[in-house]
Amino acid sequence: MNTVVQTRVYKRPTPQIIFNTNFLSGALLTLALMLAQTVSAAARGAPDSFADLAERLSPAVVNITTTQTIAQPNRPAMPQVPEGSPFEDFFKDFLDEGQNGQNKKPRKASALGSGFIVSADGYIVTNNHVIDKADEIVIELFSGVELDAKLIGRDPKTDIALLKVEADEPLPFVTFGDSDISRVGDWVLAIGNPLGQGFSVSAGIISANNRSLRSGPYDDFIQTDAAINRGNSGGPLFNMDGDVVGVNTAIISPTGGSIGLGFSMASNVVSVVVGQLKEFGETRRGWLGVSIQDLDMEMAEALGLEKTNGALVSDVPEGPAKEAGILAGDVILNFDGKEVIDTRGLIKEVGNSEVGKAVRVIVQRDFKTQTLKVVLARREDAEKSLIVPVVAKPEAVMPEQSLGMEMTSLTDEIRKQLRLSKDSKGVAVVTVDEETDAYEKGLRKGDLIAEVGQTAVETPEDVASAVKAAQDAGRKSVLLLVRRNGNPRFVALSLGS
Repeated sequence: MNTVVQTRVYKRPTPQIIFNTNFLSGALLTLALMLAQTVSAAARGAPDSFADLAERLSPAVVNITTTQTIAQPNRPAMPQVPEGSPFEDFFKDFLDEGQNGQNKKPRKASALGSGFIVSADGYIVTNNHVIDKADEIVIELFSGVELDAKLIGRDPKTDIALLKVEADEPLPFVTFGDSDISRVGDWVLAIGNPLGQGFSVSAGIISANNRSLRSGPYDDFIQTDAAINRGNSGGPLFNMDGDVVGVNTAIISPTGGSIGLGFSMASNVVSVVVGQLKEFGETRRGWLGVSIQDLDMEMAEALGLEKTNGALVSDVPEGPAKEAGILAGDVILNFDGKEVIDTRGLIKEVGNSEVGKAVRVIVQRDFKTQTLKVVLARREDAEKSLIVPVVAKPEAVMPEQSLGMEMTSLTDEIRKQLRLSKDSKGVAVVTVDEETDAYEKGLRKGDLIAEVGQTAVETPEDVASAVKAAQDAGRKSVLLLVRRNGNPRFVALSLGS
């Protein structure tokens, strides 16, 4: 009997027998598991605690309360009703009026947000939407002291604002880190004022880099699963060195609360904006003066490119690029010594460049590269909006068909409908077959085709000739320059049978 027990214990041990019959073995196993967890945590860089970091950084984070005075609209007078009528009390209750036609007093609305101090003399960074339209901005320091803040400048395009407070002594502050070296999987710490619960700390990892929320041309968000809720807006996202790598800006959530999809504007974008707001009270971004779009494989093939890197120039208005000789149809491959991957990257590089700087731009044109020198202007001075209605189907014009579209030459009436100048050239689209590649790529009635295969067209026959030339050259697709509502873009259409 003893031999059987010994055989079970020593020859065929199981975790259940060891834990139940041998305390020493159980303790050793527990120790081994703890050691394995420690080694695993060290391997992935997980700290034992965030307490030291939170204690060091929290004094530089602030709660922000804004107040806005909202005027009440004029209230209508109570309709005239017979005295003693049952409707008299009804209208009084409905309009909530003590006297007929009297306006209510303006009311004050408050909002909460977060921010962080970036200098000992009291400069504070937050989101623009936190302080937008505020009449009063009050900062609460970690110590509980409240200070009135002054708006120095703001940038709606990146949703960043810079505030300033005056304090009796130097304030604790934090510095920006390099968001470009942040890696997916790195630990991050968010500190802020979620739902009014001030100086709250949450931790997580970087889930993705270089996210776009389509909120502006300079989108460069760090995605994190660190809990971010309403009130966290404007607060800092720290790396494990205690540097700010992002400004907590937005969440994606069906409930309005954190579900692990938080977004922080990258510090390398924010630091440039903050520097300009501090120096000028406004942003001063470089402007190249081109309309650009990303390339797809069909466009690249039509242009003789082996890959989709670069930014395709769709229009060149009056400005620096036109003066330097850049043309619609050029592909910008390199800007100021940096390879251009896509339009987002080019917009970021140009925007971060100094106004008035002379830069070298490498473009591909007619299957060859050229280097051009461009002196950058200021984007803020150049931005304009243009809204043009879509053309209606012209009357008394016989359209012709190609690429699944009915097209017609421009007439004075069509130019008037498109609000084009009298010397505008191109071919107007009358209809688009919904089963064709043209419809799939977004061409619609009223579009203006200015070029086909980088050749200007003025008649449907020109379009057909350019398509045939591309087919004869063995092209699988042809590039069209299309204008809609005043905005040009290139579209590559398949030439497959």
